[in-house]
Amino acid sequence: MLHLLLPSPPRACYDLQTASGPVRLSFHLPVPLLSLPFPRRFDRGDVSFIIVSGAMVAFMVPGLAFLYSGLSRRKSALSLIWAVAASNAVVIFHWYFWGYSLAFSPSATNGYIGNLRSFGLMKVGADPSPGSPLIPEILYSFFQMEFACVTAGILMGGLAERGRVLPAMVFAFCWMTIVYCPLACWAWNINGWAFKWGVLDFAGGGPVEIGSGVAGLAYSWVLGRRDERELLNFRPHNVSLVGLGTFILWFGWLGFNGGSAFGANLRAIFAIWNTMLAAAFGGMVWCLLDFRIERRWTMVGFCSGTIAGLVAATPSSGYVKPWSSVVVGVLAGALCNFATKAKFLLRIDDALDLFAEHAVGGMVGLILNAFFASESIIAMDNVTVGVRGGWVDHHWKQLYIQFTYVVATCAYTFVMTALVAKTIDLIPGLQLRSTPEGEMLGMDEVEIGEFATDYIELRRDVADCSTFGFSRPANGFRPGDAENERHAQDTVPNGHGPHSTDNDHDRQANGHARHDSPAAQVNEQLEVTNEKPENGAPTPP
Repeated sequence: MLHLLLPSPPRACYDLQTASGPVRLSFHLPVPLLSLPFPRRFDRGDVSFIIVSGAMVAFMVPGLAFLYSGLSRRKSALSLIWAVAASNAVVIFHWYFWGYSLAFSPSATNGYIGNLRSFGLMKVGADPSPGSPLIPEILYSFFQMEFACVTAGILMGGLAERGRVLPAMVFAFCWMTIVYCPLACWAWNINGWAFKWGVLDFAGGGPVEIGSGVAGLAYSWVLGRRDERELLNFRPHNVSLVGLGTFILWFGWLGFNGGSAFGANLRAIFAIWNTMLAAAFGGMVWCLLDFRIERRWTMVGFCSGTIAGLVAATPSSGYVKPWSSVVVGVLAGALCNFATKAKFLLRIDDALDLFAEHAVGGMVGLILNAFFASESIIAMDNVTVGVRGGWVDHHWKQLYIQFTYVVATCAYTFVMTALVAKTIDLIPGLQLRSTPEGEMLGMDEVEIGEFATDYIELRRDVADCSTFGFSRPANGFRPGDAENERHAQDTVPNGHGPHSTDNDHDRQANGHARHDSPAAQVNEQLEVTNEKPENGAPTPP
């Protein structure tokens, strides 16, 4: 045992137990050492665990970038990587500037949003965090910042193939202030209305998942639908990147959910186990549902189901027992799969299924907390004691608490996101959507000036190649064509029809407008002469 004795001269004494009896060692301390403030003591294991978990969550950002890039067409693949990476930088600044304060300031009592007590991370130091006494507040602010970065990265999927990147960064800053910070305050601030009401949201089913998923739907609604040609036969350009991004996300999600126990404790281990189970069963169920229609074991389907399971585990992994996570994964894989049809019913071009994957998955996890949340799992961190679970603990009213929270989160997110997006879109120079010509050329060329692949100039997308029979028909694509899911035989190769003219051919060769430059005309001529339709007959120049 160490004793600090302060009479002059200052010295420290250490009691040591030996075979011959207790011995006290005494030694002098330098005065400058005593002049330093002694910080509060935290378990180094807990602190180290959250530092590593935060780094794992940060690694989810490139995972999102690769996932989105692989899911998009090659002509817009790099723009999504740029958008996710740039939004990460914007959110880091936002969180330092006032985001953390607006979400977690403990002195705000309105229950809706924090104040500016911690503006610029002022007064954020070695005190116990508002989320857990196990870690210092400065570490807590870092960990929560990574959650915000991932949320904004997910939301960037709403830009797919038609959104301009600079206005999207302005939107991201405003959205974090007006939408994300209030949602985080509701669920996690000690004075938030949802926190005080007893809502069970472990790692962000509301702020992260519903927030990003519903916001992505609203952003896509404001942007409007892509051209019918872009919707027809839309397919991922690089499934390997989809798989890589998914498994990076899975790895990072272990820190996302495990770290939300805020310490190296048993609750963190249960959260990690539950995350693994939900992800595995979500992937298997989605694959089976796709197989019944396509008779193929699709990699994109497995990755989509895995992410759906991870999303549903986000609000539930720290509350339920492992057997419950099997149910969470199965229901998430099934319901999120069916929810992909919602965009057709709503006629909203949610290109990357943000609503189906993240919003619906978050809802599933939150609602199932009402049934399966267990008080014994909640108390495994030795801090969150006395919190009642769900129906397994005979706490029947938890169902309407969870349901009300889901409805409030969805409604607030959609309305406020649409208002923010529409307001920014009306500002001169900050129009959210690119021009039709820009969409045809691809966001990589018109927005970034670089390409993800070096063969992009040969084919902008698979529809440019009549080898697959997907070129533009003579009369163009009509509204509703994408929903009809027509096959290659229903289209006319290279835009030639019985009534097409030479001018039509000039405009429609290979499904895109002819470039004015001589080099572009030569390239276009080469494309036309070298292509072959499915029946093997050469296409005339």
